Amino acid sequence: MTQLTLTEIWIYPVKSLGGIRMRSAKVLQKGLEFDRRWMLVDSDGVFMTQRIHPRMALFKLAMNGDQFVITYEDNTRKHVALSAVRLNGSRVDSGKQMTARIWNDEVSVVEVDRAISEWFSRQLEFECRLVSFPEVNPRAVDPAFGVNNENVSLADAYPFLIIGQSSLDDLNRKLDSAVPMNRFRPNFVFTGGQPYEEDRWTNFRIGDNRFLGVKPCARCALPTINQDTAEKGTEPLYTLSTYRKNGSKVFFGQNLLAVDHSIVVEGDPVLLN
Repeated sequence: MTQLTLTEIWIYPVKSLGGIRMRSAKVLQKGLEFDRRWMLVDSDGVFMTQRIHPRMALFKLAMNGDQFVITYEDNTRKHVALSAVRLNGSRVDSGKQMTARIWNDEVSVVEVDRAISEWFSRQLEFECRLVSFPEVNPRAVDPAFGVNNENVSLADAYPFLIIGQSSLDDLNRKLDSAVPMNRFRPNFVFTGGQPYEEDRWTNFRIGDNRFLGVKPCARCALPTINQDTAEKGTEPLYTLSTYRKNGSKVFFGQNLLAVDHSIVVEGDPVLLN
């Protein structure tokens, strides 16, 4: 049997903005620590996504000590950096709570800082706000797939997503131009095994953490957006739809729930039960 190894760990602190690769990360019930605990909302309090605003791909994040540094750059405007944005696990969400909508869920969130919201609004050229989702605030996983009344962060539906490198390699062999893994925004990437074998995983372990595979991931239009240029096309969803479609949905990757909540580290073995 081929050895399976965790080779990449990713978090996306602000929903639909750039990701950060981590050497290790803490597993929490809602998702990896810092993963999608913030999001941009429009003037109506509705979550914002690259599906509607592709330019959100041009915001990039990096960690600098206990800060996330957010930068924005496109081909027509001067590079702008926003520093000293403290989005850390010890923060206190002490601002006034407001209601925001993400898909069919209403969640209680807090605007991080008015000046930061104004910075985002200037880059996108319309009014928006950066809000945080306090860890104690609930947002239930779909009860049809939950196991222990789990909650999720501001991810679309589930706390974790895993994709095999073999799956992407197989897809890229079918494409005229290969796409990188960042089109699919996984939390975990592993090597070894057969393409799409993660579809069938139900109980497995990454290092010391047990996970449950609960549902293959139905893909939206986001994988068609180039994360470097914000340009939108038809691939890879067009090709995926020729062999990975079930009903009206195209699937790639597996959604997960966590049983244990310790640390995952690049290089951890992935063990199937």
